[in-house]
Amino acid sequence: MLFHRKGWLRKEYDQKLITHMEQLKINWMNQKSLLEKSMDPSDRVIIHTKIAEAKYFYLFKEAKHRNVKINR
Repeated sequence: MLFHRKGWLRKEYDQKLITHMEQLKINWMNQKSLLEKSMDPSDRVIIHTKIAEAKYFYLFKEAKHRNVKINR
């Protein structure tokens, strides 16, 4: 019974990780698009783009470490 609950919690948090990664990827792509379309991007836009990229890749590495599979 204890191990069943552990597997259930892992699946729940893996799903939360996947949805959070998808949201961060959309945010990162939007920031990247804004940066590419700007003629003279401000430092703030550049910094926000790099932060969004770092957040996404951090969660990507965490998902890889946890062996999370995305079912499509």
